[in-house]
Amino acid sequence: MPDKKLSIAAIPGDGVGHDVVPVAAEVVRAAAGACGVQVEVTPYNYGVLRYLEEGKPLPEDVPGLVRELAAKHDAIMFGSAGLDSRQPPAVNCRDLLVGLRWVLDGYVNLRPAPLLHPSFCPLEKKVPIDLVVVRENTEGVMTRLGGNFKKGTPDEVAIQEDINTYKGVERICRYAFEYARGHGYPKVTMADKHGSLIHAHGLWQRVFWAAAEKYPDVQGEHKFIDTLCLELVQHPDKFGVIVTNNMYGDILSDITSGLVGGLGLAPSANLNMETTCFFEPVHGTAPDIAGRGIANPMAAILTGALMLDHLGCLKGGEAIRRAVEEAIGAGERTADLGGKLDTRACGEAVRKRLRV
Repeated sequence: MPDKKLSIAAIPGDGVGHDVVPVAAEVVRAAAGACGVQVEVTPYNYGVLRYLEEGKPLPEDVPGLVRELAAKHDAIMFGSAGLDSRQPPAVNCRDLLVGLRWVLDGYVNLRPAPLLHPSFCPLEKKVPIDLVVVRENTEGVMTRLGGNFKKGTPDEVAIQEDINTYKGVERICRYAFEYARGHGYPKVTMADKHGSLIHAHGLWQRVFWAAAEKYPDVQGEHKFIDTLCLELVQHPDKFGVIVTNNMYGDILSDITSGLVGGLGLAPSANLNMETTCFFEPVHGTAPDIAGRGIANPMAAILTGALMLDHLGCLKGGEAIRRAVEEAIGAGERTADLGGKLDTRACGEAVRKRLRV
């Protein structure tokens, strides 16, 4: 168990973050409280509300802001960053999201995707699905390294660099095997394209199989990324923990989410075992429904469960997951999952079922 008191920073950000984060925070506070742990949630209006008040969604020194938040709090709950009709399209708090990832070196992006109700799977055949994408979160082609030559001309050249380090690949592969061992998964599948990307993914091959040798109780498996996408749709029950690079993990986690009910049920954790970590639902800002009180809060609530797990309040995290599954089974859901509840009522349906 953690200390009897936890401090959480809550940043709704843009769009539906303002709908779902307060609801998720209430559920987290109640679940932890049932375990004898007090959770103090401090809201921060970085994002669209700050833009409306001050004309800028973020302060100039984003890295300094991240370090300040990490020093003050045990964990950070983040809502969403991106399009919001209340601010110009290019204005948002994405830089804070990137800053949280890089300044805190949150190299693990953990995205569980269990099937919580058989009706949520779009496949005709009904099989048990319990997928976990372990995505390397700080390297790859998403580091924004590269540039343009002769930009805006017919001769323009655009270069995007793919960064893969031994340190980055080794620690994410090791985490995947540790996670599989600790959570009872018999296999870790690594996805790459080493037949074509011989340098970058050649490194992944060498490091992954070296890691597999250290975990003889967990099977190592390799799939090319295109093959894995195909087989996930055909046989999702054949996979469990999947580890891969930043870009492929981003894509795969949407596929796995689609197999179990969509992004409204997709939580994620951004982890580094040596510093403050941040937690965000996968769904983005959903500007078409933001502010209407109808967004599905389950992804944010399940993200809160991951946060409690990481902070050592395991009974609280398990209580949330059990309550979510029971509420879903009772039909107490938002419209995207075939229900009739609004955001707050959905959160209340989960909260009233909490027990430890």
